[in-house]
Amino acid sequence: MDKDKNINNQPINMSLAILPISSIAQALNVHQRTLRIYDKEGILSPQRTDKNRRNYSLDDLERAKLVLFLTRNLALNLSGVKIILKLLEEQKIQPKNYIEYIDKIAKLANIDTNAQKNNIEKTSKRGRKSQTTK
Repeated sequence: MDKDKNINNQPINMSLAILPISSIAQALNVHQRTLRIYDKEGILSPQRTDKNRRNYSLDDLERAKLVLFLTRNLALNLSGVKIILKLLEEQKIQPKNYIEYIDKIAKLANIDTNAQKNNIEKTSKRGRKSQTTK
């Protein structure tokens, strides 16, 4: 199965939902609210426990990493992210290859690392109050 990796000859199902929202948020260095917004927007669709808690798979983690790459490095909004994700699904690109594939496309579109650094700088300042000293 494509979604499986082997470690010590034991298959690992990458789509098995085993990680709580707190673990994913910590791994990605984002607020849990960000992940809830992605869920509400249909960008991430974690499985739910019997108590309606979100559980994420390793594939969900890869998808979330791509969303952060698209929003931070390429300065896309969530509508643009949805379009990219749909295109990746239609192209049958595996989640583990998302960022590499999109980075290659960005380079073909002449969005180099300097442009990405500028986008990161711009997006990191969004919604933050200016720091002034008294």
